[in-house]
Amino acid sequence: MKSSTQTSRLLQGAFILSAAAIISKLIGTLQKIPLQNLGGDAVFGIYNTVYPLYTMLLTVAMLGLPAAISKFVAEASAGRRDEEGRRILLLSALITGISGLIIGAITYAGAPIIAEWVGNSHVMPALRTSAWGLAVVPVMSAIRGYFQGLHNMVPTAVSQIVEQSVRVTVMIVLLLYLTSQGAGAESIAAGALLGSAGGGAAGLVIMLLYLRRHRRRVKQEAAAEVAAAVESQRVRALDAGHGLGSKQGFMGIKAGALLAYGIPVMLGALAMPLIGLVDVFTVPRLLSSDGSEVAAMAQFGVYNRGLPLVQIITMIATSLSVVFIPALAEAKYKGDMKLIETRCSLSLRWFWLLGLAASAGLAVLAEPINMALYGDTAGSSTMTWLAFTAVGGTVSIISAALLQGLGYVRAPALHLLAAALLKAALNLLLVPQQGITGAAIAGVAAHSFAAALNVLLLYRQGHLRLRLADALARPALLTAGLALAAAAASWGTGAAATAAGIGGGRTASLAQSLLGVLAGCVIFAVGAVVLRLLSESELRQLPGIGPSLADKFKKLRLFP
Repeated sequence: MKSSTQTSRLLQGAFILSAAAIISKLIGTLQKIPLQNLGGDAVFGIYNTVYPLYTMLLTVAMLGLPAAISKFVAEASAGRRDEEGRRILLLSALITGISGLIIGAITYAGAPIIAEWVGNSHVMPALRTSAWGLAVVPVMSAIRGYFQGLHNMVPTAVSQIVEQSVRVTVMIVLLLYLTSQGAGAESIAAGALLGSAGGGAAGLVIMLLYLRRHRRRVKQEAAAEVAAAVESQRVRALDAGHGLGSKQGFMGIKAGALLAYGIPVMLGALAMPLIGLVDVFTVPRLLSSDGSEVAAMAQFGVYNRGLPLVQIITMIATSLSVVFIPALAEAKYKGDMKLIETRCSLSLRWFWLLGLAASAGLAVLAEPINMALYGDTAGSSTMTWLAFTAVGGTVSIISAALLQGLGYVRAPALHLLAAALLKAALNLLLVPQQGITGAAIAGVAAHSFAAALNVLLLYRQGHLRLRLADALARPALLTAGLALAAAAASWGTGAAATAAGIGGGRTASLAQSLLGVLAGCVIFAVGAVVLRLLSESELRQLPGIGPSLADKFKKLRLFP
């Protein structure tokens, strides 16, 4: 009964955390649209140059300790060693706080040097304002790790949403103020980056409030236990048996253990944004070689227009992929190779279809989406190419999760490193010839390469079956139907808007985009069933709407 309750609590916590992560990431992704609308492409370019650097430095500053805290606190909680858990939090907060302050100070002082590495001096003010976020966010993340170790995901979920909401609010307020004052692109971008510090401070306040309430509850529970416990000798024996000993011994042993666990986690996390960082250090420099730095940043901003949409797709894949890690680990522990093969094949097939559908839809609707979101069609051809990074990125994410669940922890990171090297080489080759479109083509190749390496490893280890009909022929037919439906709906809506005298504007483009997406989704759902890419049992396994959709499709006799 206890095991069942604990499992239910873990599943509930995972759902809460996943939902909060999706909401907060959605807020963080969509905020880039008003950023470009208010600040322009040059501000957008500077922001998208500095923010990946900020997230990389933040990952380093945290030293992987949130994950380590979660692990060690969970172990201490299971052994009813609550004081040990609190000491782990204190030590970790101290380490991450000092680390954040040091890296923040280095970033602030070294901004001119980093700007020189990037190849654009206009990023320097934004680098300096981003440094303030490094001073507060690592401590906030340490406290989040503590509560996750206690299997209490609510504080993390609430703080994530508050952090992103405040960050976006601060950013927009400063954007409106600075643009009204006629500030330059570099000052406006610096103001936008200051939102990270504002959001981090708000998130830290939320976590401290939860921590204070938690400590009050723990003290009340401890007082009740002491009052009820007559055998004080048993209590002393329990304390003596769990041997942290003196505080000095705890500081000496646990600091090393925390860092030994956290630093490999940090190194693995650094592999994820490598491909984006390659763009930061190569594309602005290559673009500015033939013109001004401001023009190069404007072009880099146009290049990044499609990224928020692609990131929404990969964000969904990331949120869903965490489900497969424990499921496969359990199947491997039981030695059930058939179950491993089934889960790998099914999950890869569906994420492959999701990525293909999203890429095709975004590619076909690139021009109206560009006009609807950003007010003009600059870079629409680049956005078309960039759309296809969604399929490689999606398959790369899910295949990496499958590999991790099967115990291949290092391989996905090494594959991403190889993909980043390919991206750098292709950028150097293609950007001087084709500009930002060349960078987009290089991105498609790099993400596809990482995905292919992961899938090949799964196949070679015998965990995956590949059938061309399932992997290529029928998905290609489904994607073609989806693309035709989306294009036809968009064209028909545009023609109707033009006939009504309202064509060519953002409103008409928004209608084209929405109706095109709707048409594509309908064809995807129906086509997946008709082409036998989705069975009734698989559809019923989808949470929420799955059973009702299955019933409707069955009434239409779409299932065999």
